[in-house]
Amino acid sequence: MFQTEQETIESKIKSLCAEKGIPLADLEWKPIPFSGEWGISTSFFASAALEARAGKKIVVPKRAQEIAEQVKDSLGAAVGISHVEALKGYLNLYFDTADYARRVVDTVLEQKDCFGSGPATGQRVMVEFSQPNTHKAFHVGHLRSAILGDALARIIEFAGYAVVRANYPGDIGLHVIKWLWAYLKYHKGEEPETDITQWMGKVYADATRRLEEEPDLEAEVRAVYARWDKRDPEIVTLWEKTRQWSLDGFNQMYSALGIRFDKYYFPSGEEEAGKGIVEELVKRGIATDERSQGGAVLVKIDEVLGLTKEQYRTAVILRSDGTALYATEDLALVLHKFRDYPDLSRSVYVVDVRQSLHFTQIFKIMEIAGYEQAGQCVHVAYELVTLPGNVVMSSREGTVVLLEDLLREAISRAKEEAHKKNPSLDGEQLEIVAHAVGLGALKYPIVARENTKLVTFDWKAALDFNGQAAPYIQYAHVRCNSIIKKSKVESQKSELQPATFDYNLHPAEIQLIDLISRFPSEVQRAAAEYKPLIIASNAYDIAKAFAGFYDACPVVQAEAQIRAARLRLVAATKYTLANALALLGITAPDVM
Repeated sequence: MFQTEQETIESKIKSLCAEKGIPLADLEWKPIPFSGEWGISTSFFASAALEARAGKKIVVPKRAQEIAEQVKDSLGAAVGISHVEALKGYLNLYFDTADYARRVVDTVLEQKDCFGSGPATGQRVMVEFSQPNTHKAFHVGHLRSAILGDALARIIEFAGYAVVRANYPGDIGLHVIKWLWAYLKYHKGEEPETDITQWMGKVYADATRRLEEEPDLEAEVRAVYARWDKRDPEIVTLWEKTRQWSLDGFNQMYSALGIRFDKYYFPSGEEEAGKGIVEELVKRGIATDERSQGGAVLVKIDEVLGLTKEQYRTAVILRSDGTALYATEDLALVLHKFRDYPDLSRSVYVVDVRQSLHFTQIFKIMEIAGYEQAGQCVHVAYELVTLPGNVVMSSREGTVVLLEDLLREAISRAKEEAHKKNPSLDGEQLEIVAHAVGLGALKYPIVARENTKLVTFDWKAALDFNGQAAPYIQYAHVRCNSIIKKSKVESQKSELQPATFDYNLHPAEIQLIDLISRFPSEVQRAAAEYKPLIIASNAYDIAKAFAGFYDACPVVQAEAQIRAARLRLVAATKYTLANALALLGITAPDVM
């Protein structure tokens, strides 16, 4: 809010230090916890330490305080700064409370839907997420990658980066071959109708059941795999057709979840390039080819690096029969992404925590091979979603909770709760609200938890209008909208004209303004740390603070000056909540 003033003060500090011959370290400004005044602070310990390292005989804490005092004495008056303090090596700048409150609210109302967004960085980031296997059902186990990845893409983009949303569906492998075998042998000519992924999942479960009952049938599956490797036209044509069925089914799910993708990659398209990289690694002595002894191609990473203690272990990168593994394909995918987007600064893989070692090995192998792109790859690991009772889902056994069923149940339950909350909602309004609340109830528990912690989905908690849940935050947004409507702002535009906050602010107002002011920095932090949890928590804190404000601070009935200021604060809260929810892929309804 005070960026210009901060830059002016930094310029003065640099001039003073240059004049006095003080080596100045980078200044890191942090907000001062509110205790009657807002402010920011920076320290001079790093600068004092630079002097000590240069050979000066100084006591770092004492010298840091001396520098802080010199800076304070040289600054003079600055607009919006009420006073400056040099304390224990820190320089503390305190803002005029009324001016700070006005600036926060004015900034939100000027920027509206863009409040919290960062300036364009000129950098491109790819976020790869979801990655369901084709020829299987789309179930609750796929939920976290899709929702977490979508939220990360939204947050990183809002923070100022150009984002490529990528998907990498598993379109080939033993599971697909098993499916094709079962289709040719038992389901030939059949086609899915409405619930595409459900039907695909049933065929896969049927294949697994039959192979378990008659293990000798595995020979037939291997024969189909051999036909695939030789690119038998019948198998390739069937694979292309049935893969598209899966992709069509996935798109139905993505549409329902409000998720989109810019780029698709497929393991099938990486096989040959991956095998080429494997051969290169063998020739360069990085990989060991043990196929002549009936083994596989592998990279003994620790041995290659000369490590005596186990760290990266051994990675198998090609089967003994020469067929590709996930590792084979992922080696190629690293380069493929940067070939498609030469200006890519980071490639983020949102994949479950069980693949952590896999990605550590892939990136390290590529680094050993001299591919600098490996250093720009990041694995964002996440834990799974379970249902009450620790329901374990298995595509091979057909014991899955389908995502479409969960979506229908979410919307149905949300409709029931919304009707209880507001019986006056008509049919169309109720459907809109139920969809927004239902999707919010599904998404929030996933983004409101540490990525690497298990999420156990619970309907009661997810649809709580009074707890840490999406409906609670959505309802705060609705309350903001209701106050603004009640004040007749729409017909009296003067109500939201500039207003001052030079009155005795209630603690509830101060807390709300403080949390809103932190939203832009929380966006940057969430993008840097790959944690939608930061935005989810900030949104809940703002909603909770607004509830306190709502109970303690009259708005429509307040005297004119206070009424005008508080109405602007309500509008600022509404925009901030809507922006925070949007970053999580959740709609902020106007009525509930």
